[in-house]
Amino acid sequence: MKKVIGFIGCGNIAQAIIGSVIKSEVFSVDNIIASAPSLSSREEVEKKYGIQTTEDNKEVASKSDYLVLAIKSFVYDAVLKEIKDYIREDAIIISIGAGITSNYLMENLNEGTKFIRAMPNTPILVGEGMTAFSTNKTISKEDLDRILGIFNSTGKTEVIDESLMNGFTSLSGSSPAYIFMLIEAMADAGVIEGIPRAKAYTMAAQAVLGSAKMVLETGLHPGELKDNVCSPAGTTIEAVASLEKNGFRAAIMEAIKVCADKSREMEK
Repeated sequence: MKKVIGFIGCGNIAQAIIGSVIKSEVFSVDNIIASAPSLSSREEVEKKYGIQTTEDNKEVASKSDYLVLAIKSFVYDAVLKEIKDYIREDAIIISIGAGITSNYLMENLNEGTKFIRAMPNTPILVGEGMTAFSTNKTISKEDLDRILGIFNSTGKTEVIDESLMNGFTSLSGSSPAYIFMLIEAMADAGVIEGIPRAKAYTMAAQAVLGSAKMVLETGLHPGELKDNVCSPAGTTIEAVASLEKNGFRAAIMEAIKVCADKSREMEK
């Protein structure tokens, strides 16, 4: 019998995972089920992905071999109380709630329930996501390999110590928002220079995509790659000097720090 992956919650991250595992054929639409309290949300997801939906969280829990908790952190108490007696014996809970610790999950799930913490980001929708996992004694190596096999289809994965999850949340989980702001600002500047907006967005996004691939594929330090673009007395070094003058790197580092601090505040 084929494994079933279930989702409690149908928000952006859940939909990104659903779309990615369907696209990569890790799961067929017949082996995916999701719940949401809103009828309009369920109808939207059914129409978009062709999967089964329900308003009953217990139904999803009882049918799933892999159960993704794609819900806001503040509703975990109520949802876990509702579903914990319906979770299948060998199912694996994949918790993607910010600040939901292993200790909290251990205390609020029935004894023997398998679970793992995960933090994906939205680029998993296009197969270029970054997902971090922190494992624990409930998860065997075989379990972990199966989970990584699922999420490797959505991009890259890393297994890290749980103490690093808040840092990862700020560095990678939330960072697509920072990059989208960068692309938007670059495109706005292009428009000032007379480039049509649609073309400016494409140019800016491709520049970010290509630069990221150079870091990942060349293995060179980002500073070295930057230096290679900066010719003496050239245009690029003038732009870099302006960014430094305006606190570009400091602003990014501060944003990641306050994001990590907020993640720590949310821990249960």
